[in-house]
Amino acid sequence: MLNKEEATQIFLDSGALMEGHFKLTSGRHSNRYMQCAQVLKYPQFTEKLAAHIAEKYAGEKIDFVIGPAMGGIIVSYEVARQLKVPGIFCERQDGQMVLRRGFELKPGHRVLVVEDVVTTGGSVVEVIDIVRQSGAEVAGVAVLVDRSGGMVDFGVRKEAVLTMDIESWEQADCPLCKAGNGEAVKPGSRN
Repeated sequence: MLNKEEATQIFLDSGALMEGHFKLTSGRHSNRYMQCAQVLKYPQFTEKLAAHIAEKYAGEKIDFVIGPAMGGIIVSYEVARQLKVPGIFCERQDGQMVLRRGFELKPGHRVLVVEDVVTTGGSVVEVIDIVRQSGAEVAGVAVLVDRSGGMVDFGVRKEAVLTMDIESWEQADCPLCKAGNGEAVKPGSRN
């Protein structure tokens, strides 16, 4: 199990934790950005982070691990590998999160939903909806980084490797915009 200092060091060593003026997937602005793709490119870091999650859910009789594309694909795979269950992912099709590629969940399956980073948790909520619509049970949610400071609530057990209270603002309230600190950049995968 990783402590907060060890987890933070992994994100710093990989270059995943960045500072600047960023536009988040939620549309909010922030002075810090967590680009988990940078940490996930290192198998040794990914293995350690996923082991933390797998250990938290080891006794939960998980049948599947699922995450949203893009951020949840590698996390889903590695957590599933460590739990010795299948790992699948959802992806957007015509703007909607869906199961494709022959992936399916059935009633009775206990499913762990994973993601790299959450701020508002919108993508995770979409995945939870897909799991429930299939009749499967959401056994819990696990994320590498909870940017909400622990405030996001999915109505099920939630575990985070690292919980950070990274300040974010609506664009109209962004002090970086007001100070003329350039246009916010969006390093993530969705525009």
